[in-house]
Amino acid sequence: MIYLVEDDNSIRELVLYTLRANGYENEGFEYPSAFWKAIDKKKPKLIILDIMLPEEDGLSILKKLRSGADTKKIPVIMLTAKSSEYDKVIGLEQGADDYIAKPFGIMELMARIKALLRRTEDVRESVNEYVFNELTVNTTKHKVIACGNEVVLTAKEYELLCLLLENMGTVLSRDTLLNEIWGYSFDGESRTVDVHIRTLRQKLGDCGNYIETIRGFGYKIG
Repeated sequence: MIYLVEDDNSIRELVLYTLRANGYENEGFEYPSAFWKAIDKKKPKLIILDIMLPEEDGLSILKKLRSGADTKKIPVIMLTAKSSEYDKVIGLEQGADDYIAKPFGIMELMARIKALLRRTEDVRESVNEYVFNELTVNTTKHKVIACGNEVVLTAKEYELLCLLLENMGTVLSRDTLLNEIWGYSFDGESRTVDVHIRTLRQKLGDCGNYIETIRGFGYKIG
């Protein structure tokens, strides 16, 4: 999930549309108050944050994010009309991971988003263990325990399970799963996901029921 806080309707809709077209789930906010309500319920993988906003400026939001125990490691791209070196330095010093000034090319923004997600995935603190009811995945030992039994998974099945557990409670579309696990998105290939989900469920036994199908969209755990 990617959150965008931007009060310009045209920019917000363009960025959200492009994110969807690239397989990223997203949500946009015109006002910071709506953003804070959303982040209390669900933490995104990345935040795109404008500086000039009503109610509260982006640097203030960034400062609060970096001081929160559960939000301090969320990657943030600052998106703003301010292009001076001073403004850029202030944003980066306060904890922004990247900075892009308006007007910007939408493909450049997408490239920055993908690069930042790759970097943060590589360096983020590893989760040693995922636990959901009778399902446990120890990422250090690469070990999966389902209903008391050790389960042997293929690399893709393992990655798929970890991604679902990492995003527990969030519905992941087939396109998102294709992008994250296989590195591409194409409607005609969505059956690839379905086949892997089916074999994954079979191997997990009764714990396979934890993987819910959201008809016409994708899958989730929790």
